[in-house]
Amino acid sequence: MAKPIVTAGGGFPAIVYTVRKGLQSGSPIDFVRRMRSRNACKTCALGMGGQLGGMVNEAGHFPEFCKKSVQAQSGDMGDVITADYLARTPLHEMQFLTSAAFERLGRLAFPVIAEPGDDHYRPISWAEALDRTIEAFRTAPPDQTFFYSSGRSSNEAAFLLQLLARAYGSPNIHNCSFYCHSASGVALGSVFGSSTSSLTLEDISKADLAVVAGANPASNHPRLITQLIALRRRGGKVIVVNPLRELGLTRFRVPSDWRSLLFGSQVSDLYLQPHIGSDVALAKAMLKGVIEADALDRVFIADHTSGFEAVRADAEAASWDDLVAACGVPRSEIDKAVRMLVTAKRGIFLWAMGLTHHVNGVDNVTAFANLALARGWLGRPGCGLLPVRGHSNVQGVGSVGMSPELKEAFASALEAAFDIRVPRESGQDTYASMLAAERGEVQAALLLGGNLFGSNPDRTWAGAAMRRIPFTVSLTTKLNEGHVHGRGQTSIILPVFARDEESQPTTQESMFNFVRLSDGGTPAIKGNLRSEVDILATIAARVLPEGRFDWASLRSHRALRKEIARVVPGYGAIGDIDGTKREFEIPGRIFHDPAFNTPDGRARFAVTPLGEFRPGPGEFRLMTLRSEGQFNTVVYEETDLYRGNRRRDVVMMSAEDAAALGAGEGDWVTVTTEAGRMRVVAAIVEIRPGNLAMYYPEANVLVPRRLDPRSKTPAFKSISAKVTADLPVRV
Repeated sequence: MAKPIVTAGGGFPAIVYTVRKGLQSGSPIDFVRRMRSRNACKTCALGMGGQLGGMVNEAGHFPEFCKKSVQAQSGDMGDVITADYLARTPLHEMQFLTSAAFERLGRLAFPVIAEPGDDHYRPISWAEALDRTIEAFRTAPPDQTFFYSSGRSSNEAAFLLQLLARAYGSPNIHNCSFYCHSASGVALGSVFGSSTSSLTLEDISKADLAVVAGANPASNHPRLITQLIALRRRGGKVIVVNPLRELGLTRFRVPSDWRSLLFGSQVSDLYLQPHIGSDVALAKAMLKGVIEADALDRVFIADHTSGFEAVRADAEAASWDDLVAACGVPRSEIDKAVRMLVTAKRGIFLWAMGLTHHVNGVDNVTAFANLALARGWLGRPGCGLLPVRGHSNVQGVGSVGMSPELKEAFASALEAAFDIRVPRESGQDTYASMLAAERGEVQAALLLGGNLFGSNPDRTWAGAAMRRIPFTVSLTTKLNEGHVHGRGQTSIILPVFARDEESQPTTQESMFNFVRLSDGGTPAIKGNLRSEVDILATIAARVLPEGRFDWASLRSHRALRKEIARVVPGYGAIGDIDGTKREFEIPGRIFHDPAFNTPDGRARFAVTPLGEFRPGPGEFRLMTLRSEGQFNTVVYEETDLYRGNRRRDVVMMSAEDAAALGAGEGDWVTVTTEAGRMRVVAAIVEIRPGNLAMYYPEANVLVPRRLDPRSKTPAFKSISAKVTADLPVRV
């Protein structure tokens, strides 16, 4: 069995790693100064930094940082890619670089281009790069373009990009959330009329039960573990729902807490391991248990919700045998969970892509929301629903308009302010733009950060589709796999400042709906870099008709914030933030009273079918996941400390399944799906038999192109797979 390299998450290894990365940054003093600067964290959406100072959260607690922020900061201060490296490294060699190898190359310090027939990227002047970009968009039909943003960008750049796209006439505007939490937004919008978290960071400190479903915060949002440990210390309970038993969700050593650091902390009280793709069955079973225990909050249901009777009838009609068989969790463990649910006074539900990355992702989230509503855990302090989001501003870019469809109030305000027409019909979502690219119906694409190629299912298909686009321009700090495998026929890459290098302040929105102001700073590297806003304003001024608007004025971030305040719902306070320095919570999204943003003011229950994911005979349920040394598609370390894997070309399986295949730890096996096949190494882990796990994005080659029809989110975690053992050659 693969043994974890550490005995608990966090702890002294995390401290040693932080010191090592600080030394590797080239200037430990500057590293600390940048970590403490008044800039929002560059990594996850849990949020810290801003005007209270780096490593401080909105509650004023210090120190608040994790390995992810350390990795991002150190990486931004490292080496730079030289013209000599590009000249001696052809694209056909770069295609064999892993995500970690691209990360080790360092920062891009000058614009580069690769044209049809080229086998190298080569340096290009800013003037030529912008001329080529502007010509491409001037000649392309607007409906044959798309504009994409990752969640690492600022609100100012994202607002300007969507404004540029809409004024230009393209409705194809989207961001990376379509491939992560779009299912959460759709579900929550139906439940209470808002697509984001219903609670604040402070609410976690008031809860006495947390249900963590389909998320691994120990690896991906480590500071959230601090909150869960504090919840248990005050007598609360934590239920984890995850097919794979994760070290950091059972035991963790919080480096900033001496008791936890020295003695370790238990994270969860109950660890449920359902089959992959059976979340509705498990949630419905727990709801059935709550109903049978007569633990419904009848007053809340009667006064503040609708649709309960249909959900109740559905749960009562489902047999215990069917629900237990569907989810694979023994009835005795479900009963334990129900006892915790019915004895808790205030509960919160937290989830990530373990719920959303399925063909029924919206139903998965809705099923757990039903459970929360049944207990009355919405619309009061210490209760609520929290999608645990990834990128530090993925929520913000959506808030300021990087979406193919805007709500009426936003669209009308945008039209009035900028004299443009905003179509009420939706443009392409992310996957729809990929399909259009495959059909040859995309002439130009602008990519504001991220790795769109690496974020897609069916890696082979994704690369071929993006390579059909005649022109792509990417604004980025570093090269990644997408710049090689998913480059357009003419590909221009423009190097930009990181958040703490901007000469003007920027803003970011956390998953708690809290908007921070980042001061910016000075570049960490020498090079010919520019601000994202400056680049986009230049494109706008030259692509759009003259006289419509003074686009040059929007090079000012302060001016952009004034415009955001005028048109973006809930963002009024951002207009004065430069003077007040007062960071703020977006109004109308947090529910501490049971008055919701639905037409009738009631929260909505909804019936959730069990789903149709049923692997055939001899097939396994496969999910992709991230490692402790990874952030989204960026791999910092190829060793996974918490799972004990020292390489990423592995398939994690149970000892029972490995024995049935005749495979042992370290043996070569072949994993086959309808999308592709991979020869990998077997790693024996504590996962429910019949289920497999492999690393994203490498395993995307195995992910079929199946989507949740409502959220348009690919099913990275509902994959039928076969495994065959190869000749017994140990590695």
